[in-house]
Amino acid sequence: MTRLSVNINKIATLRNARGGNLPDLLQFAQDCERFGADGITVHPRPDERHITRNDALLLRDVISKEYNIEGYPDERYFEILREAKPDQATLVPDGPNVLTSSEGWDIRANFESLKDWIDRIHQLGIRSSLFVSPEIEQIELAAEVGAQRIEFYTGPFAQQFISDPSASVTCYSKAADVALRCGLGINAGHDLNLENLRHFREHVPGLLEVSIGHALISDALYYGIENTIYLYKRCLNP
Repeated sequence: MTRLSVNINKIATLRNARGGNLPDLLQFAQDCERFGADGITVHPRPDERHITRNDALLLRDVISKEYNIEGYPDERYFEILREAKPDQATLVPDGPNVLTSSEGWDIRANFESLKDWIDRIHQLGIRSSLFVSPEIEQIELAAEVGAQRIEFYTGPFAQQFISDPSASVTCYSKAADVALRCGLGINAGHDLNLENLRHFREHVPGLLEVSIGHALISDALYYGIENTIYLYKRCLNP
């Protein structure tokens, strides 16, 4: 079974646009789980343009399934991990001024620092995941620095899928085989949607989890959040 983690950043963005607590982020997270989501993902950026530090801490008390906190590894992020104790920490290479995650780690260039961060994450009893492109060297290096999982950056897949579905997933299939041989768990995220998700899942062996936010929340405007989660889950586990 491939698990669906709902990224709720966009709900926080909507709330922050007017201030106050509408929509209620904590209630929304609980409802997503009640409607079938297997977990919740957040990315508390330093400028708090959507998820705030306080959100990340309060969510720990209401999430009953898997809690995944994404972020750029710095001391602020580590303090959030230490206090919130999520189930999974996903390290992404985008600094504080980046709009959204748009590439995987260059692990060789950041080898020692990533190894140190992953060691610190494991000391907290948190599962580690590294955001990577489907490149053989990066996957092998992810295993060397001690990561327990990788999360494939699927932006290029989604872009190519529009014109050539078959070719779009080839490198991910090969990379997944390498990841499995290295003993890594496989996650994926970025631009996955109702049109391309089933194809990706069918061609990537060992896919454990996808994290989806922007497309899923956008679809919920038309279909409602309960039905949308059902539709995404059906793509993953027909």
